[in-house]
Amino acid sequence: MAPPMAAAEAAPSAVPSMRASAEVGTVDPDRAVAARVADFDAAAAKARFDEQGAFLFIEDFLPPEVTRGLIDCVRAVQSQANRNYLPGHKQGGSVSRHVIDEAAPFIAELYRSPALIGWLERLTGDRLLPSPDDDPHAYALYFYTRAGDHIGWHYDTSYYDGKRYTLLLGVIDDSSCLLEYRLHTRDEQRANVSGAARLRPGGFILFDGDKLHHRVTRLKEGEERVSLTFEYVTDPTLRGSRRVLSNLKDAVAYFGFRQVFRGMIGRRREPARRPDEPR
Repeated sequence: MAPPMAAAEAAPSAVPSMRASAEVGTVDPDRAVAARVADFDAAAAKARFDEQGAFLFIEDFLPPEVTRGLIDCVRAVQSQANRNYLPGHKQGGSVSRHVIDEAAPFIAELYRSPALIGWLERLTGDRLLPSPDDDPHAYALYFYTRAGDHIGWHYDTSYYDGKRYTLLLGVIDDSSCLLEYRLHTRDEQRANVSGAARLRPGGFILFDGDKLHHRVTRLKEGEERVSLTFEYVTDPTLRGSRRVLSNLKDAVAYFGFRQVFRGMIGRRREPARRPDEPR
């Protein structure tokens, strides 16, 4: 029987990190995901994704060994989380793909997994590309570790010419936080539907960032929540003024100027490629 899929329901310091432990190197994330997606009814999952306006929540998706590897990665980079605070909107810590590439490359392996990307393409019906090398949001960790950490209502607005899909993966959840969401807010032909999801370790939420209105509720004292996001695009073109706006937003609201711009220094921009395409 296929694992359950949840439907919409009503209403800083800069201390150098240690690399993720050698145990992570024994796990092949692509092989593990390939075995896992074979357990699901792809047609039913896509139907649910489409019916909910490009949104799907699977409570238990990642194989346990992959989740353990991600927890190991979290501990390797946690000291480099950039704390940010935007009054009335968000508070928390963030680690960009540039830090992850240096200290926790297991995450990058999962991000580029052909099995994972193939599964996402079956759900979305789109051909997906990794975000460009200089995009700090391509894969990132978000830390809620202090009371009051949260993010208010927002869309994951895409500055790219094509669509940008967000994949949220649960890593650590010793919290009461909920991801609350509103479906169909930009579809005049359908009534809005509100729901909430608890993103447990191994959980999976996929959505079109320009369509889902969502927030994460406030962390309470003594709690901890860490999630991982992957961003995939259908067209990696990012034009002049939108590039500047995207970089400034990332620097101020998420990763800090040091993390955002470290990925640009000495890095030659290359076109996004699928993992199965030759370089």
